[in-house]
Amino acid sequence: MLRAVNFLIFFALVATCSDGSRSRIIPRPAQPLPSFKINATQPPNQRSTCSFTVSIRTSCSSVRYTRDRISLSFGDAYGNQVYAPRLDDPRSRTFERCSTDTFEIYGPCTYQICYLYLYRGGRDGWRPYDVTVYGYNTRPVTFYYDVFIPRDVWYGFNNCYYYGAAADKSAM
Repeated sequence: MLRAVNFLIFFALVATCSDGSRSRIIPRPAQPLPSFKINATQPPNQRSTCSFTVSIRTSCSSVRYTRDRISLSFGDAYGNQVYAPRLDDPRSRTFERCSTDTFEIYGPCTYQICYLYLYRGGRDGWRPYDVTVYGYNTRPVTFYYDVFIPRDVWYGFNNCYYYGAAADKSAM
């Protein structure tokens, strides 16, 4: 009985806290994914290109600045993947502590974004707070990290199990 009451309280909190304009998924914890593969080619039926705005907030608990190489990949449950190599630029002060960096990224059009992985190569370390993706014809979605990204491995979230069976083939 106590579990049922806790579940109802939890569900009520989630329902009242959502504003409806953003996709809010209760995420699994971020995971390293050594087997993650970048899809460098578009499927033959995927000829259109869409624009995405990606906003990355660096945690106030991060290092002061990083010279590490930061890359990003996100996609939907149907195999559409957007890849952005080397978002970092130490000269322009990207990914400084307590900062927000916004990028315009082009890639294949997607359905609802349900996975996002970050890659960090280097020795400085970096702790993003969250990453929000805004895309054409999809709801904005935010992935909450607030942990130091491990070195030399894709690290992030795959919440595609909420969207159907095709999820595993797109993010692995």
